[in-house]
Amino acid sequence: MIRSRLARWCGSAEKRIRGFANSMATPYGGTHEVGLREGVAAALDAYARRRGLLSAEGPDLDADRIAEGLTAVVSVKLERPEFVGATRGELGNAPVRACVAEAVREHLGTWSEENPEQAAAVVGRILRAEALD
Repeated sequence: MIRSRLARWCGSAEKRIRGFANSMATPYGGTHEVGLREGVAAALDAYARRRGLLSAEGPDLDADRIAEGLTAVVSVKLERPEFVGATRGELGNAPVRACVAEAVREHLGTWSEENPEQAAAVVGRILRAEALD
């Protein structure tokens, strides 16, 4: 099992991402969950290229593969949350996406440099899964 304070990858192919906005569950996701996935993908892709696990001109890691086995919680506090639909189950604040992506990319980038063996194992798992397709 590979983990950080941010996220955890486990042996299962199932992804478990739970989102919250102002402590309210967002069962249909939203911009904060998109930002989380984008930040994770950017951090792992940058790490893989720095370590020579991916070539500079090669394609990016498959974002769907990155999320396989990922367990994460993303919770944001907003002055004025904007929800999509009447059920308030999906966050729609557009700026949240970039903010969360940047925070995740920075944190996971630092974590990967401090835990190179675990980061390489995560990237290796993704690359092996892509090779099987």
